[in-house]
Amino acid sequence: MRYIILFLFFTLYTMGYSQQEKKRVRQGNNEYEEGNYQEAEKEYRKALMEKPGYVKGTFNLGDAMYEQDNYEESVKLFSKVTERITTPDQKAAAYYNLGNTFMKENKFKESIEAFKNSLRLNPDDANAKYNLEYARKKLKEQQQQQQQNQDKNQDQENKDQNKEDQDKENEDKKDQDKNDQQEKDDQQKENNNQDNGEQKKDQQQKEQPQQISKQDAQRMLDALNNDEKKTLQKLQKQKAKAVKGRKSDIDW
Repeated sequence: MRYIILFLFFTLYTMGYSQQEKKRVRQGNNEYEEGNYQEAEKEYRKALMEKPGYVKGTFNLGDAMYEQDNYEESVKLFSKVTERITTPDQKAAAYYNLGNTFMKENKFKESIEAFKNSLRLNPDDANAKYNLEYARKKLKEQQQQQQQNQDKNQDQENKDQNKEDQDKENEDKKDQDKNDQQEKDDQQKENNNQDNGEQKKDQQQKEQPQQISKQDAQRMLDALNNDEKKTLQKLQKQKAKAVKGRKSDIDW
């Protein structure tokens, strides 16, 4: 509803200028009033071809571009008009339309400045005052939305960072657990190898005959020889005794 009000007022500005236009501008105004904005654009451009820099043609062409949603071109045209017009009322109207065009582009700061310029030239313009306050309200809403988006993005970034940190921490813990398990397995394997080695060594020691020194071997040999001598002497004594004590069966 507010934009409809804006449209009606800047249309009144255009109609006010249409009474002073020359043939092509008047024809363009007729097309504009019929809603034929492309045809109106053609007539205004023809007027500018015949007289480059023609302020009235430039102003009305800005209106025609505005109605075709070509706000970028409309801003350029109204900006040119504000630089060329010297009449306060006409210049105020140009700033007014420029403010409306900036609002269509959501450029509320620029829109506010344009309405302020319009009111400096025409302080009693109630519509410019209304649109100025409306632009201020929209700017505040825009800033709040931007802040909310910024906070939301920051929260999302924090969540993503926390998730990334948590994932990294989990991955590091997983790697550490894997390393700990590997070390444990290696230690167990080493212990098993050591136990097997000791068992094998004990078995080999059991299987191998006990080694004795050369001196011990000689002593053992001497002991065996002495025992053998003693045994032999004992046997000889027993034999001699047996022979001596036997009774002869021969009759001498």
